[in-house]
Amino acid sequence: MKKQITIVGGGLAGSLLSVYLAKRGFKVDVYERRPDMRKVKISAGRSINLALSVRGIHALKEVGVFDEISKILIPMRGRMVHPLDGEINFQPYSRNPEEYINSVSRGDLNTIMMSAAEEFPDVQYHFNHRCTGMDLETGEARFIDEQTGQVVVAQTQAVIGTDGSASALRSELLKRSGFNYSQVYEDYGYKELSIPSGPEGNFLIEQHALHIWPRKTYMLIALPNMDGSFTVTLFFPMKGDVSFENLDTSEKVQQFFTAQFPDALDLMPGLLDDYFGNPVGSLMTVKCSPWHHKGRVLLLGDAAHAIVPFFGQGMNCAFEDCSVFAGLVDKSGDDWEKIFAECGQERKENTDAIADLAVENFFEMRDHVSDPRYLLMKKIERRLADAFPMRFIPKYEMVSFHRVPYAVAMERGQIQHQILWELTEGIASADEVDWAKAQRLVPERVPPWTWGTL
Repeated sequence: MKKQITIVGGGLAGSLLSVYLAKRGFKVDVYERRPDMRKVKISAGRSINLALSVRGIHALKEVGVFDEISKILIPMRGRMVHPLDGEINFQPYSRNPEEYINSVSRGDLNTIMMSAAEEFPDVQYHFNHRCTGMDLETGEARFIDEQTGQVVVAQTQAVIGTDGSASALRSELLKRSGFNYSQVYEDYGYKELSIPSGPEGNFLIEQHALHIWPRKTYMLIALPNMDGSFTVTLFFPMKGDVSFENLDTSEKVQQFFTAQFPDALDLMPGLLDDYFGNPVGSLMTVKCSPWHHKGRVLLLGDAAHAIVPFFGQGMNCAFEDCSVFAGLVDKSGDDWEKIFAECGQERKENTDAIADLAVENFFEMRDHVSDPRYLLMKKIERRLADAFPMRFIPKYEMVSFHRVPYAVAMERGQIQHQILWELTEGIASADEVDWAKAQRLVPERVPPWTWGTL
């Protein structure tokens, strides 16, 4: 009899994990609260386009689905910054033209992943099944079929929760003493808008860039879609004089975009319909531990560590969870208590680090990308990376283009930021940098690179 696993949540992480497990000979039941998105249109408005980078690509290649997914990817080679005053400028993500992030539709990616999972006869999806809880001692997970009202009890070897930031399984763990949990809502929300394609399906602004309109206390971003359109997201305070709370009439919205985002407004004929038709989404960070209870249940992805989207790592981090988990299964078979404990131990420090880095990157995108000192530090960062290729690796590159542990990237990034801060103190151009000081500081403070070749 095949070993059976129940996955709660058939989104991106749950679907990827089901493929990993099916390839290892497990029978997998996936319970998903939503209907099958391949058959029923699920309303938009709460979906931020995703940025796929090396960690996610590595996992997709491990399970053999990347070639199919590569057909729906649009490379974004850097940030296209739209200041209110001044010229639009392009800031590449990497010195290497082969290093870029990829814009991908969440829905299209999820559809491909579900179909890939269902190619295995031992993977079965149960749509419209909402998890109502779990008996952590018996291992029985409970669901309601929302079409029939029938209660379903899943009896299985182990349960893995990939059911997102509002995880029902995490709620069960919260009831136990010794479970550590923090949930921090940002004062900012987001609203999805759009820039349509041109008359012949062409892109109206640069296709291969992530566009940013930074405005200090808020920002607009736009990511390209395969049909020539852009998914636009307004990140904005929830309350206050300049906020979603106050921007509540068509006249106010039109005046605000005319004043703050004039070049974007020219490209958004459906702005008012989008603004008032789409909901305001919340942004929050979730940290918890332990992610497991004995060998009964394990949380992965957003269920264990929801993060804000500003480093483009939420999906990539969840996919890396699945890759690490599969590696532990390869070593320990179905010793779930051991595997679950080791997975949490290996990932917790790194997921906490990327959660903090994501919040930090929000302020960088919103406040600093047009700041003269920030731009000067970026220039010097590139020169130091060229001068010390096996030591000084820009933080963004460590996170997005390498699989160095997030915690290590954060630690090295902090050291490098301090060096850049010292080198730019009191100067206005790269020509004024004390390069002798730089040649001394980098070898003194930054350890040699030890995570493979570049």
